[in-house]
Amino acid sequence: MTNAALDRAKFIIFPPVIPYSALAIACLLQWLAPLGVVENIDLDWRIGLCATIVVAGLAVAAAGHRALVRHGTNVNPLRPTTALVTDGVFRRTRNPLYVGVSVALCGIALIFALDWMLILIVPACVILHFAVVRREELYLEQKFGDAYRRYRERVPRYFAGN
Repeated sequence: MTNAALDRAKFIIFPPVIPYSALAIACLLQWLAPLGVVENIDLDWRIGLCATIVVAGLAVAAAGHRALVRHGTNVNPLRPTTALVTDGVFRRTRNPLYVGVSVALCGIALIFALDWMLILIVPACVILHFAVVRREELYLEQKFGDAYRRYRERVPRYFAGN
């Protein structure tokens, strides 16, 4: 095993698999056993508001991606982290890519009336938290020590108040 393979978070599952698997399962469940709750909301209102939610989520994720690239660190979690990024969107949340994708998926669920996605996003986020985020935090603390601990103390993991 190479040093690069050893120098990364020891997550249980590749992070993008979690939310996108939830979306695939939600689509299948929606087809097999539609709940019909979201479809009762006015379509024009739903599309307008929820498109804004999707764009906001994607903007947060894109801002996180740009910040990582700007600092020259790897975005791919299979590669080593080379810099602790604490500016830009990382001043508001330690996990902008996960937050952004989760928010965008909620907006997509509302636009397309995927009731099941609104249900499955909860366990998907719990799995993401324990299988990925907590392990990434241990890795970052081991790699960056006090700098990461100070950052962790002042910036919430996901949103303000957590």
